[in-house]
Amino acid sequence: MTPPAGVTPVAPDEAARAEAVLAKLQLLVTRKLDGLLQGDYAGLLPGPGSEAGESREYRPGDDVRRMDWPVTARTTMPHVRRTVADRELETWLAVDLSASLDFGTAKWLKRDLVIAAATAMAHLTVRGGNRIGAVVGTGSGVPAKGSSGSWWRRKAAAAAEPPPSAPVLRLPARPGRKEAQGLLRAIAGTRIRPGRADLGALIDMLNRPPRRRGVAVVISDFLAPVEGWARPVKKLGVRHDVLAIEVVDPRELELPDVGVLTLADPESGALHEVQTSDAKLRHRYAQAAGEQRAAIARALRAAGASHLRLRTDTDWLLDMVRFVAASRHARTRGTTR
Repeated sequence: MTPPAGVTPVAPDEAARAEAVLAKLQLLVTRKLDGLLQGDYAGLLPGPGSEAGESREYRPGDDVRRMDWPVTARTTMPHVRRTVADRELETWLAVDLSASLDFGTAKWLKRDLVIAAATAMAHLTVRGGNRIGAVVGTGSGVPAKGSSGSWWRRKAAAAAEPPPSAPVLRLPARPGRKEAQGLLRAIAGTRIRPGRADLGALIDMLNRPPRRRGVAVVISDFLAPVEGWARPVKKLGVRHDVLAIEVVDPRELELPDVGVLTLADPESGALHEVQTSDAKLRHRYAQAAGEQRAAIARALRAAGASHLRLRTDTDWLLDMVRFVAASRHARTRGTTR
């Protein structure tokens, strides 16, 4: 697949590594997630559907937005309208491949987890004519401004200035496993460039043009300023089931005690030396990181999005399996007996 203008393909050795990682991920996903593919609506977020069905009496726990007011008025008993699950599901991925994703200190790189999450979504949704598409964003190729001064001042300056134009790869939604394999290869073959993708604009691309109700999945580390992407996620949730997959490395949550550590900002290329032996500094870092992650979780919760956090130092497949099981249990609890 030829990338559009502005999207640089990876070098041959990087392409070979990406292909090997993708093959390994597909094998893992196929072995461990096949047991979850049951039912007509095979999405990771199995919704009740959008086609109107029969009405029944209201039960505690039912969604009040599905109240059938005409029947309620005629019978003087509250009724809800059942809906029929769509036979064909359309899933769209918004994949953030900013420079901060090209990082990892544990079992995986963060970008590998991004590809893993996309692979799992494709495996869970592509069957029975279901379609999957994606928009992939990366940096502009120009290091972020503000490379001098402290790390916190550089991040504040980057948040205050509009990001430069960054390339976006749009992959149309198509049915079939062969097409899904091509989509995954295109994602894995996208070269990560310096700078940060505009996550808010990337998510907004899932709203344009308006599409039938389906599943929208945002895969990112969500390190961009919350105010830049919170509103687009909320807007996306009005029409679609939204799943936010947050990719995290343990070193982004706490610093190890290893003496003087030289850190490089992958988005600006700036270097900064940190004395990790300072217990107070490590505490402040962990506290700031915790507050940042809490703000991300609050924004996603306020937008009505489901939130899955994958870490590079844990079994991401086990985390995903648990999430799928918990999501399906939560969707059926209170609406069936």
